[in-house]
Amino acid sequence: MKPNNAKIIVVARDTSLANRIRHLPAGKNWQVFRESSIDHVLERFESDAYDVLIITNAAFKAGEANGIELLEVITANSPATEVLFIVEPRDVRVAMSALEAGAYQYAKLPVSDEELGLLVEAALAKRPEGSRRRPLKKRSRKSKMGKLTGRSPKMQEVYRQIRVAAATDIPVLLSGETGTGKDLAAQAIHQQSDRKDGPFVPVHLGAIPTDLVASELFGHEKGAFTGAEQKRTGKFEQAHEGTVFLDEISTVDEKVQISLLRLIERKKFNRLGGQRTILSNARLIVASNQNLGEVVGRGAFREDLYYRLNVFNILLPPLRERQGDIPLLIDEFLKHYNSSYQKNVQGIAPGTISVLESYGWPGNVRELKNVIQRAVLVCTGEAVLPEHLPPRFRPDRQPRPRVTFEVGTPLHEVEREMIINALAAVKNNRKRAAELLGISRRALYNKLGKYSIK
Repeated sequence: MKPNNAKIIVVARDTSLANRIRHLPAGKNWQVFRESSIDHVLERFESDAYDVLIITNAAFKAGEANGIELLEVITANSPATEVLFIVEPRDVRVAMSALEAGAYQYAKLPVSDEELGLLVEAALAKRPEGSRRRPLKKRSRKSKMGKLTGRSPKMQEVYRQIRVAAATDIPVLLSGETGTGKDLAAQAIHQQSDRKDGPFVPVHLGAIPTDLVASELFGHEKGAFTGAEQKRTGKFEQAHEGTVFLDEISTVDEKVQISLLRLIERKKFNRLGGQRTILSNARLIVASNQNLGEVVGRGAFREDLYYRLNVFNILLPPLRERQGDIPLLIDEFLKHYNSSYQKNVQGIAPGTISVLESYGWPGNVRELKNVIQRAVLVCTGEAVLPEHLPPRFRPDRQPRPRVTFEVGTPLHEVEREMIINALAAVKNNRKRAAELLGISRRALYNKLGKYSIK
């Protein structure tokens, strides 16, 4: 393997070490990835393979996983991977333990760029002659359920909850940001349940005019309102022995909320303008990309209906929290769009995958799917290059804001200003600001209170 094809994974609490390696003279030809703690490193090695693993002792000690056991597993099962340990001077004993577990070298902080480059190049040169990097044998974890794809711990928990929900007929509330796959989770519940032979009837409530929602759900009789020229069956009738999935449930008005509450309690309803009571045997699944409890608190959603719907809540995680799932999803989308556009795009070129993995994905899986669709469409070769990505992925188009301070600025002022700027950069998303600053969300909230930042 040539050094300029090297894949390096850095485990550090913040992004500075990974960024330094990327900016080394040889770093422009390396693929550099990052994890903030050791907890998800094994998953990384199960979905991909790396030539060098660089771990800081801060990240080593911060994780919940046993770091020594992790190193022993990687060195035993991935002999083509060299492990470099970077340690604070006071933690040399930790480095000694890491060496015993399989790390080939350690360096004390601070490490200059020149020394860092030499250490990485030495690690690459030390790899056994003729050795080939291979992903570790995967543990028995499902990578798919229905049309959902993901092997991360958070998706494994979603799969478990789907199986539990499918075994009952209770209402299910699917929560999560836009684009996280709530519709796919609803389909998976239906497919895993005893109702799988019945119809799955999705209704995207946000796309229906407010005055037509009741008719869409419950149907109407001829002449029930202006324009009702013939009788129409609603979605709950169409879903006989099946499942109704109501997406964007927070958008429905008070009258429809009351009708839904009655349907859940009595298992019956009337068409608009009708006298005959119709029994409902459809299973109900709803979804919201808003926190429905907060919507209730604002008085925009009935509390009694909320408690009827929130019997079993499944939270679909955002893509930025699904460590290791992006390569799986990319492979899935490449296959799909290669077939759709009669292309032969084989994979992602060096450098492109690190760009995709370092992005925050505000649009989640849906956004990733659209990005890969565009890349396959414009790609003329066999690999997706950075120039095939939309402009927002190009660092020269959107440089990260910089903050400068005069020498002598008190540390508390520096910290306060950095927090304010981090919040502004992520549009006040507290979780992403904490990640950007390399601290826990609890620590961020403590500092917000300390500095009276709202």
